[in-house]
Amino acid sequence: MTVVDPDTTAADTVASAADAEAARRRDPIARLPVSVRFALYAVVFVFVLTAAEQISGQSRLTAANTWASALKLTIPIALAALGGLWAERAGIVNIGLEGMMILGTFFGAWGCIQFGPWQGVLIGVLGGAVGGLVHAIAVVAFGVDHIVSGVAVNILAAGVTQFLNFDWFGSTNQSPRLPEVVGSVRVPGLQDLLGARLTGPSLLVWLAALVVLAVAAVRFLTPERVEPLRRRLGPVGSFARPAAVTVLGLLGLLVVVDLAPYLARQERFGISEFGRIVMGLTAEVSWIVVIGVVAFPLTTLILWHTKFGLRLRSVGEDPVAAESVGVNVYRMKVVATTVSGALAGLGGVSLVYLFANQYRAGQTNGRGYIGLAAMIFGNWRPGGTAVGAGLFGFTDTLSLLSGQATHALLLVVAIGAGVMVLRAIITGRWLSSLAIVAAGLAVYGWYLVTDELPNEIVVFLPHLTTLLVLTFASQRLRPPAADGQPYRRGQAG
Repeated sequence: MTVVDPDTTAADTVASAADAEAARRRDPIARLPVSVRFALYAVVFVFVLTAAEQISGQSRLTAANTWASALKLTIPIALAALGGLWAERAGIVNIGLEGMMILGTFFGAWGCIQFGPWQGVLIGVLGGAVGGLVHAIAVVAFGVDHIVSGVAVNILAAGVTQFLNFDWFGSTNQSPRLPEVVGSVRVPGLQDLLGARLTGPSLLVWLAALVVLAVAAVRFLTPERVEPLRRRLGPVGSFARPAAVTVLGLLGLLVVVDLAPYLARQERFGISEFGRIVMGLTAEVSWIVVIGVVAFPLTTLILWHTKFGLRLRSVGEDPVAAESVGVNVYRMKVVATTVSGALAGLGGVSLVYLFANQYRAGQTNGRGYIGLAAMIFGNWRPGGTAVGAGLFGFTDTLSLLSGQATHALLLVVAIGAGVMVLRAIITGRWLSSLAIVAAGLAVYGWYLVTDELPNEIVVFLPHLTTLLVLTFASQRLRPPAADGQPYRRGQAG
């Protein structure tokens, strides 16, 4: 929720924007295109994990099974976070994500038992959407405080699902096991699509060619160069650059999938670890996971490249101004919050289909709240939200491993702190660098004096990560300006 200081002046706003622009100019990474920046972050992350493995002797951090589990554990959090993004981009704070996930777990399980797996997915999504609609009606139509309404949805969902489970299945704690769930798919590589066996060297040639094409796309498919094309083609032209970047990205992914086994066998620093990670992320992926992954670029396309998305985001920034140009603010808020509930419901369905194969009371285990934290970590953007959800999913996976494997995570944090210190020094943030050095040395000292993490900390690791992320990410956040603020039609007059 955004609190607006009435004493803030236009000069203060301009000064803050100028400071932010100066900081961006000092930071060479901030000047890179978003796609290049995310790729660089991924390379650094793999380097940090590899260094931690080499020093600690633990190989579980980059094992294929670890990352396959991390992807599954990421999807429920990511879908809840994406649902929160839809609601808050329209100015609605959705604390009720947890309850909407609960509705998705129960109705997804019931629908699967009664009608079949895909029908269960649809019914679970509709269950979450109903929870979102209830929240929207309470907030938009009756002016209920966003936090109060969200908490009420969480309590109501937990009670209703346990009551219905007892009435329909004779138990308040769990449903019968699902007879079947949706199937899995192996992410195909380029050789699968071409129908030819490609060798390692030829794949490297393909990869080099795609890198050249990607660089050319970043260089020449700039908004200034694409604008004349967009004007000539009309609405279709606005999709030219996203479509070109998406096609190149998919081609690059197909090549990387084929390269992964080849890279995993190289036994070179960072190379084999990257290959194992890719193999874990692309082998036998559930269709629920595929839908969850596709939801992120689809959200980006809808909210940032369509007129509907522009209207929805304008409602979250300044509903009075949006109303003055003819936008139906109430409708946008209701639609966004209903979609938010549907995505959270799909996150609940994923918990049932990917893990327990049945509904269980308390199955969400706070993942709706963690999803909200992932959305805040991602600064209300789909890409950052996906990274935040992945971070939480990875730590959730590590909490399931042995104490010695999670002990190596302390080394990951210490090495990561060293990388952050370098960036802080480059950007001139000396006080921040000193604080990071102190924290990194403390974590490294903890690693040296212990052999494994206590089980209590391992179990609490995902929630501890949530607290740390919200603490350190709070300084760079930019939520929608009207997020959480009450609005009544015609209030500008």
